[in-house]
Amino acid sequence: MNKLFLKCVCFSVILFLLSPGLWAQQTISPTIDETMRSHDKIYVVMTVCIVILVVFFLYLIRIDRKVSKKEKSL
Repeated sequence: MNKLFLKCVCFSVILFLLSPGLWAQQTISPTIDETMRSHDKIYVVMTVCIVILVVFFLYLIRIDRKVSKKEKSL
């Protein structure tokens, strides 16, 4: 479990360090951003992404526990 936690923390730090590069890019079409914000679609996209990431991390934790349990039984 500690190795998985360490991997998750390292992955989060890497994503955090890469995020300023995303803000530096120019958008080709700013109207898409304005349209999504005006119709509140951006919040739907963000929510779906967060849900997918949470489910993915929970799945990884579950798999890690199963593998650890199998290793201990052998």
